Amino acid sequence: MIQFYAPDIATTLTLPESDSLHCIRVLRMQCGDIIEVVDGKGHRYECRIADAHPKRTKVEIVRQTEVKPVWTNHITLAVAPTKHNDRMEWMTEKLVEIGINRIVPLLCRHSERKEIKTERLVKIAVSAMKQSLKATMPKISPMTPIADFIRECADCDWQKVVGYCDADTPRRLFAKEYKPCRDIVILIGPEGDFSPEEISAAISAGFVPVTFGDNRLRTETAAIVACDTCHILNQAYANETE
Repeated sequence: MIQFYAPDIATTLTLPESDSLHCIRVLRMQCGDIIEVVDGKGHRYECRIADAHPKRTKVEIVRQTEVKPVWTNHITLAVAPTKHNDRMEWMTEKLVEIGINRIVPLLCRHSERKEIKTERLVKIAVSAMKQSLKATMPKISPMTPIADFIRECADCDWQKVVGYCDADTPRRLFAKEYKPCRDIVILIGPEGDFSPEEISAAISAGFVPVTFGDNRLRTETAAIVACDTCHILNQAYANETE
């Protein structure tokens, strides 16, 4: 199954240029052919091609279906971008495939990368959403100073954890600390870890220091392990309560 992405399909009835080109020139679809389009807002549309134009393909909506995420809670992962951009892009792709609601690139004191091209991450997230047959586009936030993000989370009643490598700071195993099906925000630091001031501010705002196991993990690996652990425990909890 191939999904196309058009966030305003319900009102414009038109595929964006990139998807139009792929549909008409690459897949060689024609007027009358049926395609599937998602809007990134939780809807999938069965559409019939009305005008097979390689820049602005027009469609008629045959049927609309609501496609809810398979997980019920909200997962936000705030992570310091990796030194090499390709690792950040790979991480974004995999997080979207696994299932994530929001990704926040964090600007920390020890960050290897001070700027990031959010537009590129959005394109990768769109591709991963379509490839994994999801219909909801996660939010990709711009680079955010960690102090600002901590303040944003200070008053929320979500579960809040921060991955931290300092063995002198009491930490809990994330797989035991996580409460299934609760909204959660997870902080993952840069390759040089959080500064003492940053971790202190996070703890003061209600973040619980955690470890993701005995192995030493790269930033992007820790992010994926954290996200996937949430889904595994959510599924196990759902099966136990059925």
